[in-house]
Amino acid sequence: MKVRKAVIPAAGLGTRFLPATKALAKEMLPIVDKPTIQFIVEEAKASGIEDILIIEGKNKRSIEDHFDSAPELEQNLEEKGKTALLKMVHETTDIGVNLFYVRQAYPKGLGDAVRLAKSFIADEPFVVMLGDDLMMDTVPLTRQLIDEYERTHASILAVKKVPHEEVSAYGVIDPEQEVAPGLFNVKKFVEKPAVAEAPSDLAIIGRYLLTPEIFEMLETQAPGKGGEIQLTDAIDRLNQTQRVFAHEFKGARYDVGNKFGFVQTTIEYGLTHPEVKDELRAYLLQLAKRLETDLTQR
Repeated sequence: MKVRKAVIPAAGLGTRFLPATKALAKEMLPIVDKPTIQFIVEEAKASGIEDILIIEGKNKRSIEDHFDSAPELEQNLEEKGKTALLKMVHETTDIGVNLFYVRQAYPKGLGDAVRLAKSFIADEPFVVMLGDDLMMDTVPLTRQLIDEYERTHASILAVKKVPHEEVSAYGVIDPEQEVAPGLFNVKKFVEKPAVAEAPSDLAIIGRYLLTPEIFEMLETQAPGKGGEIQLTDAIDRLNQTQRVFAHEFKGARYDVGNKFGFVQTTIEYGLTHPEVKDELRAYLLQLAKRLETDLTQR
């Protein structure tokens, strides 16, 4: 069956970015001039996804407004002849995929958020795309997972090697064997293991392709780490009844879920942005010289 649906959980409180996220959805924080959630939606579209369900929480209406029409703004831009900006605004409305929304009343964890997509997904395979992870590669990571699914017809998680001392921040796989280049059979999925107990350095990153049987697991899943319904725990149970693979991602991953990662991503993206890349490059070179001078004078 064709993979044509995606779920984007966006109900988190964004506490790492307070006070900015007190009244603004974390997913609307811009990387230069583009909200992080727009990168995710564009990846989904480029991967062949047709329908997207965004799981929202309170104070997330700005996400809906971003992808909606803005008649007054459009009229203003048209009257002033700002055609390039008008085209940019239109592209956020005519995004090329169908967007749907549902609210998660209480933040009970990622697994609970995904569970809310059951009626939207029905009996189809689907992709879960987390907004904290921006992926850059020649072929979008979501497309890579879909290509693997078309060969295996099984659930597939994206993983990437991380420094061993950081594994406790992730779900981690216990790989059984590499059945194809970069594709692993998985013995067990472990949510945020202690560093000394981690079975590998292959961490689950923010893309999951799941079969609809995951909902049977989520509906009976007991709370795990943090007292929340963990998606990783449900996937581990699913792996006991049907194969779940792990696909190692070799492209660039940017974690915009923490402040340093967000700043790093902004700089990297800025260096490719046609309006600011030259000035930013010159500024960074100048800044590097100043920092080097400061260090030598200490």
